[in-house]
Amino acid sequence: MKNIVVFASGSGTNFQSIIDAVQRGDISARISGLITNKSGIRAIERAETNNIPVQVINPDELTNENEFGVELIQQLEAWNTDVIALAGYLKKIPSAIIKKYPNRILNIHPSLLPKYGGKGFYGSNVHKAVIEAGEKESGCTVHVVTEEFDEGPVLAQTKVSVHENDSPEELAKRILKQEHRLYPETIQKHIQNL
Repeated sequence: MKNIVVFASGSGTNFQSIIDAVQRGDISARISGLITNKSGIRAIERAETNNIPVQVINPDELTNENEFGVELIQQLEAWNTDVIALAGYLKKIPSAIIKKYPNRILNIHPSLLPKYGGKGFYGSNVHKAVIEAGEKESGCTVHVVTEEFDEGPVLAQTKVSVHENDSPEELAKRILKQEHRLYPETIQKHIQNL
Protein backbone atom coordinates (compact mmCIF):
# COMPACT_ATOMS: atom_id res chain seq x y z
CA MET A 1 0.00 0.00 0.00
CA LYS A 2 1.30 3.46 -0.94
CA ASN A 3 2.01 6.13 1.66
CA ILE A 4 0.73 9.67 1.15
CA VAL A 5 2.15 12.59 3.11
CA VAL A 6 0.02 15.73 3.10
CA PHE A 7 1.49 19.24 3.41
CA ALA A 8 -0.90 21.93 4.72
CA SER A 9 -0.66 25.43 6.18
CA GLY A 10 -4.24 26.23 7.21
CA SER A 11 -7.66 24.82 7.97
CA GLY A 12 -7.06 21.66 5.94
CA THR A 13 -10.41 21.16 4.20
CA ASN A 14 -8.67 19.50 1.22
CA PHE A 15 -6.68 17.42 3.72
CA GLN A 16 -10.03 16.34 5.23
CA SER A 17 -11.35 15.37 1.79
CA ILE A 18 -8.27 13.13 1.35
CA ILE A 19 -8.76 11.61 4.84
CA ASP A 20 -12.42 10.91 4.04
CA ALA A 21 -11.58 9.36 0.66
CA VAL A 22 -8.95 7.07 2.25
CA GLN A 23 -11.45 6.01 4.95
CA ARG A 24 -14.13 5.28 2.31
CA GLY A 25 -11.62 3.24 0.28
CA ASP A 26 -11.78 5.68 -2.66
CA ILE A 27 -8.02 6.20 -2.34
CA SER A 28 -6.13 2.91 -2.04
CA ALA A 29 -3.31 4.28 0.12
CA ARG A 30 -2.73 5.40 3.67
CA ILE A 31 -1.88 8.85 4.97
CA SER A 32 1.39 8.36 6.80
CA GLY A 33 1.78 11.94 8.03
CA LEU A 34 1.05 15.65 7.88
CA ILE A 35 3.82 18.21 7.42
CA THR A 36 3.02 21.81 8.21
CA ASN A 37 4.95 25.04 8.62
CA LYS A 38 2.64 26.36 11.37
CA SER A 39 1.52 25.08 14.74
CA GLY A 40 -1.97 25.66 16.12
CA ILE A 41 -3.82 25.23 12.83
CA ARG A 42 -7.01 23.30 12.11
CA ALA A 43 -5.17 20.87 9.80
CA ILE A 44 -3.22 19.60 12.86
CA GLU A 45 -6.50 19.03 14.74
CA ARG A 46 -7.80 17.04 11.77
CA ALA A 47 -4.62 14.91 11.78
CA GLU A 48 -4.82 14.29 15.54
CA THR A 49 -8.52 13.34 15.33
CA ASN A 50 -7.58 10.70 12.73
CA ASN A 51 -4.38 9.46 14.45
CA ILE A 52 -2.15 10.83 11.68
CA PRO A 53 1.38 11.79 12.82
CA VAL A 54 2.24 15.50 12.51
CA GLN A 55 5.58 17.23 11.99
CA VAL A 56 5.92 21.02 12.11
CA ILE A 57 8.89 22.14 10.01
CA ASN A 58 9.02 25.91 9.60
CA PRO A 59 11.55 27.09 7.00
CA ASP A 60 11.53 30.56 8.61
CA GLU A 61 13.19 29.02 11.68
CA LEU A 62 15.94 27.34 9.64
CA THR A 63 19.14 28.77 8.20
CA ASN A 64 18.42 28.23 4.49
CA GLU A 65 16.50 26.24 1.87
CA ASN A 66 19.12 23.49 1.98
CA GLU A 67 18.53 22.88 5.71
CA PHE A 68 14.75 22.95 5.08
CA GLY A 69 15.17 20.35 2.33
CA VAL A 70 17.31 18.08 4.54
CA GLU A 71 14.73 18.18 7.39
CA LEU A 72 11.86 17.47 4.99
CA ILE A 73 13.69 14.56 3.34
CA GLN A 74 14.51 12.99 6.73
CA GLN A 75 10.84 13.12 7.72
CA LEU A 76 9.56 11.95 4.33
CA GLU A 77 11.96 8.99 4.39
CA ALA A 78 10.95 8.11 7.97
CA TRP A 79 7.33 7.91 6.78
CA ASN A 80 8.25 5.86 3.64
CA THR A 81 6.60 8.47 1.44
CA ASP A 82 5.39 7.49 -2.02
CA VAL A 83 3.26 10.54 -2.86
CA ILE A 84 3.12 14.09 -1.47
CA ALA A 85 -0.20 15.94 -1.64
CA LEU A 86 -0.06 19.71 -1.12
CA ALA A 87 -3.32 20.89 0.42
CA GLY A 88 -3.14 24.63 0.95
CA TYR A 89 0.57 24.59 1.70
CA LEU A 90 1.94 28.12 1.39
CA LYS A 91 5.69 27.54 1.28
CA LYS A 92 7.80 26.85 -1.79
CA ILE A 93 8.87 23.21 -2.00
CA PRO A 94 12.70 23.01 -2.01
CA SER A 95 14.19 21.74 -5.26
CA ALA A 96 15.85 18.85 -3.36
CA ILE A 97 12.37 17.46 -2.61
CA ILE A 98 11.18 17.94 -6.20
CA LYS A 99 14.27 16.08 -7.47
CA LYS A 100 13.87 13.26 -4.94
CA TYR A 101 10.14 12.78 -5.65
CA PRO A 102 9.74 13.50 -9.39
CA ASN A 103 6.15 13.19 -10.62
CA ARG A 104 5.11 12.30 -7.05
CA ILE A 105 4.18 15.73 -5.65
CA LEU A 106 0.65 16.92 -6.42
CA ASN A 107 -1.07 20.24 -5.77
CA ILE A 108 -4.62 21.55 -6.01
CA HIS A 109 -4.93 25.13 -7.27
CA PRO A 110 -8.14 27.23 -7.23
CA SER A 111 -8.11 28.34 -10.88
CA LEU A 112 -7.98 26.88 -14.37
CA LEU A 113 -4.22 26.83 -14.82
CA PRO A 114 -2.27 28.24 -16.58
CA LYS A 115 -4.57 31.20 -15.83
CA TYR A 116 -4.18 32.84 -12.41
CA GLY A 117 -1.24 30.77 -11.26
CA GLY A 118 2.22 31.61 -10.03
CA LYS A 119 3.67 33.59 -7.15
CA GLY A 120 1.07 35.49 -5.13
CA PHE A 121 -1.89 33.65 -6.69
CA TYR A 122 -3.39 31.71 -3.79
CA GLY A 123 -6.63 31.79 -1.84
CA SER A 124 -8.84 34.85 -2.28
CA ASN A 125 -6.16 36.60 -4.40
CA VAL A 126 -7.03 34.17 -7.22
CA HIS A 127 -10.80 34.66 -6.95
CA LYS A 128 -10.48 38.47 -6.78
CA ALA A 129 -8.33 38.49 -9.93
CA VAL A 130 -10.77 36.20 -11.79
CA ILE A 131 -13.76 38.43 -10.92
CA GLU A 132 -11.90 41.68 -11.69
CA ALA A 133 -10.90 40.31 -15.11
CA GLY A 134 -14.56 39.62 -15.94
CA GLU A 135 -14.00 35.89 -16.48
CA LYS A 136 -17.11 33.80 -17.17
CA GLU A 137 -15.62 30.64 -15.70
CA SER A 138 -13.02 29.57 -13.22
CA GLY A 139 -12.45 26.29 -11.42
CA CYS A 140 -9.70 24.16 -9.95
CA THR A 141 -6.67 22.29 -11.25
CA VAL A 142 -4.68 19.36 -9.92
CA HIS A 143 -1.12 19.41 -11.23
CA VAL A 144 2.29 17.85 -10.68
CA VAL A 145 4.62 20.15 -8.73
CA THR A 146 7.78 21.30 -10.49
CA GLU A 147 10.33 23.95 -9.59
CA GLU A 148 8.18 26.74 -11.06
CA PHE A 149 5.03 27.76 -9.13
CA ASP A 150 1.89 26.23 -10.68
CA GLU A 151 3.59 25.27 -13.96
CA GLY A 152 3.77 21.48 -13.66
CA PRO A 153 1.78 19.12 -15.91
CA VAL A 154 -1.99 19.40 -15.41
CA LEU A 155 -3.61 16.12 -14.34
CA ALA A 156 -7.26 17.23 -14.01
CA GLN A 157 -9.49 20.31 -14.02
CA THR A 158 -13.08 21.13 -13.15
CA LYS A 159 -14.85 24.26 -14.42
CA VAL A 160 -17.13 26.44 -12.32
CA SER A 161 -19.26 29.32 -13.66
CA VAL A 162 -18.53 32.81 -12.39
CA HIS A 163 -21.85 34.50 -11.57
CA GLU A 164 -22.46 38.14 -12.38
CA ASN A 165 -22.47 39.47 -8.80
CA ASP A 166 -20.09 36.92 -7.28
CA SER A 167 -17.93 37.92 -4.35
CA PRO A 168 -14.52 36.22 -4.07
CA GLU A 169 -15.90 34.34 -1.03
CA GLU A 170 -18.94 32.99 -2.93
CA LEU A 171 -16.80 31.89 -5.87
CA ALA A 172 -14.26 30.32 -3.50
CA LYS A 173 -17.00 28.31 -1.78
CA ARG A 174 -18.27 26.82 -5.07
CA ILE A 175 -14.75 26.02 -6.27
CA LEU A 176 -13.77 24.47 -2.93
CA LYS A 177 -16.71 22.06 -3.21
CA GLN A 178 -15.27 20.89 -6.56
CA GLU A 179 -11.73 20.70 -5.13
CA HIS A 180 -12.95 18.27 -2.46
CA ARG A 181 -14.26 15.96 -5.20
CA LEU A 182 -11.52 16.40 -7.82
CA TYR A 183 -8.41 16.12 -5.62
CA PRO A 184 -9.08 12.67 -4.08
CA GLU A 185 -10.17 11.26 -7.48
CA THR A 186 -6.99 12.55 -9.13
CA ILE A 187 -4.74 11.32 -6.30
CA GLN A 188 -6.22 7.82 -6.71
CA LYS A 189 -5.68 7.82 -10.49
CA HIS A 190 -2.12 9.08 -10.05
CA ILE A 191 -1.30 6.41 -7.45
CA GLN A 192 -2.63 3.68 -9.79
CA ASN A 193 -0.29 4.94 -12.54
CA LEU A 194 2.89 4.97 -10.40
